[in-house]
Amino acid sequence: MKFRFTGLTDTGLVREVNQDSYVIDDPQGRFFIVADGMGGHAGGQEASKIATEQIQKYLETHWDSPISSTELLKEAIDTANQSILDDQSSHPERGDMGTTVVVLIFRDQAWCAHVGDSRLYRWRNSHLEQITDDHTWVGLALKSGEITKEQAKFHPWRHVLSQCLGRKDLYKVDIQELDVHSGDRLLLCSDGLTEEVSDDLISNYLGQSESCDRAVKELIEAAKTSGGSDNITVIMVARDG
Repeated sequence: MKFRFTGLTDTGLVREVNQDSYVIDDPQGRFFIVADGMGGHAGGQEASKIATEQIQKYLETHWDSPISSTELLKEAIDTANQSILDDQSSHPERGDMGTTVVVLIFRDQAWCAHVGDSRLYRWRNSHLEQITDDHTWVGLALKSGEITKEQAKFHPWRHVLSQCLGRKDLYKVDIQELDVHSGDRLLLCSDGLTEEVSDDLISNYLGQSESCDRAVKELIEAAKTSGGSDNITVIMVARDG
C-alpha cells in the first residue's frame, strides 16, 4: 500500500490553550493517533499528551511481537489509561483529567481503536462514512433509536462522554478491522472539527483537494470560520495504490 499523510492542530478562536495532541509515525506511516484532553488547562493538556506518548511507545516497542493487532491496540490503550491514572495519583490537582483517543494502524491489515468522541472517517467515491461510534450519552441514545441524527446534532448532552481514558471504570475499547481501497481517504479528528463543520462539507474538502496538506489546512480554517469554539486536530491519510 502507498500512502500520503499529514496532520495539523490548532487552538481555535476561543480556547487559551490547546488540549489536543496527535502523533504521526513519520516517515513509516504505521500508525496515527489523535487525543482530545479534558479536565482544566493543565489536566487536559497532560492527559492527551500522556495518551499519545504512551500509545506511541507501546506500538513502537511491540510492533513486531507475535501478538494480534487487536491485542496490540487494546494493550496500548490500557497502558495509556493506567499511566493517566498514575499521574492523577501523583498530582491530585489533575485528578479529574481525562482524554478521548482514536488510533489507526496499518499492520497485517488496517485497524482502528477508539475511546470517546474523537472520530475516524473514511471517504470513498465521494461518500463519507463515520467509522467510529461516539462514546457519549447522545451516541448511545442515537444507536438505540431514542433520538434522531438531526436531534443528536444539537442535543445539550452531546458532549457528555460515556467513557474516556483516565477512568478506573474504562470498560470497553472499541477495536475494528478496516478495509482500505485505492483512492480512499481516512480522516482522524477531534470534535473541534465535527462540531463546526458538517459531514457534507468535510466530504467536499476531502474530494476537492489531491493534497493532504491543503485539505487538512482547509478543514481547520473552515472550523475556525464557523466559530472555532474548541481546539481542532485533523490527520488525513490517503491511499494511492
